[in-house]
Amino acid sequence: MNKLQFDAAGRLRHFLTIEGLGRDLLVRIMDTAQSFTSVSAQQVKKVPLLRGKTIVNLFFENSTRTRTTFELAAKRLSADVLNLNIATSATAKGESLLDTIRNLEAMHVDMFVVRHAESGAAHFIAQHVAPHISVINGGDGRHAHPTQAMLDMFTIRRHKGDFSPLKVAIVGDILHSRVARSEIWALNTLGVAEVRGVGPRTLIPAEAESLGIKVFHDLDEGLADVDVVIMLRLQRERMSGAFLPSEHEYFARFGLTPERLAHAKPDAIVMHPGPINRGVEIDSRVADGPNSVILQQVTFGIAVRMAILSMAMRSGGGPTEEELQ
Repeated sequence: MNKLQFDAAGRLRHFLTIEGLGRDLLVRIMDTAQSFTSVSAQQVKKVPLLRGKTIVNLFFENSTRTRTTFELAAKRLSADVLNLNIATSATAKGESLLDTIRNLEAMHVDMFVVRHAESGAAHFIAQHVAPHISVINGGDGRHAHPTQAMLDMFTIRRHKGDFSPLKVAIVGDILHSRVARSEIWALNTLGVAEVRGVGPRTLIPAEAESLGIKVFHDLDEGLADVDVVIMLRLQRERMSGAFLPSEHEYFARFGLTPERLAHAKPDAIVMHPGPINRGVEIDSRVADGPNSVILQQVTFGIAVRMAILSMAMRSGGGPTEEELQ
């Protein structure tokens, strides 16, 4: 898949997965995102990098926050944005995915941001688009959510700086989480000291340890002395059986409360890719508490997506100082 993500000169063309990407590229994405953080604070929240380009948000799954931040990121780069309403599109009327893509290509668009319930959908589209079109994976099945992982890495770097001494706990439904898989790849690539996966046996994949994580089934033990806690939403829409006795029991064993968080380091940050379910995976006292950086994740998501859109569309380069004015 990595060959597909780069052009003949080795520059980023598509962004489909973190798996197999090098540390230098991940750092370059974060550095480029850093240069975009000031744009949102400007009186005129736009830079002209992608003026004249057309980006299509092709969301086959419902999403509010991810699609909104992609749309804002594209507009702040001065691109034209088309949000395709799948519920009323020709695809819903029986047109094949490739026919939909071909029709959009005929309208001379430049990029697709794809979210789909099937793993590999973004990869499939990237294999079939015209050479000038880039594809960004906005989340596919259980497989990957690479832009969410990068905005989480950016948030961690902003608060903790160096990745190498960190212990990071990913808590909850790792089995069904595309975010967790992308985060595990990113954290290991960036060289954190320890990545932990914490959750009930039914929600931890059998191959978890081969992914490079240390598995815990006791929350207190899993949170001991960690620097970063990443809570996951229960992915009930992807569960086909009885993975849990009840949400009440799940919260009692794996819900993050202030008492549970006390096992982590005092300055540990708490993250969540959202949407959060208060009283199911996280207590409101933690979600709104001093350790929470959940809303900062949302803010940083725009800058990180601006970085990825611009790097893919402009063949890997970041903005110059003049272009940021």
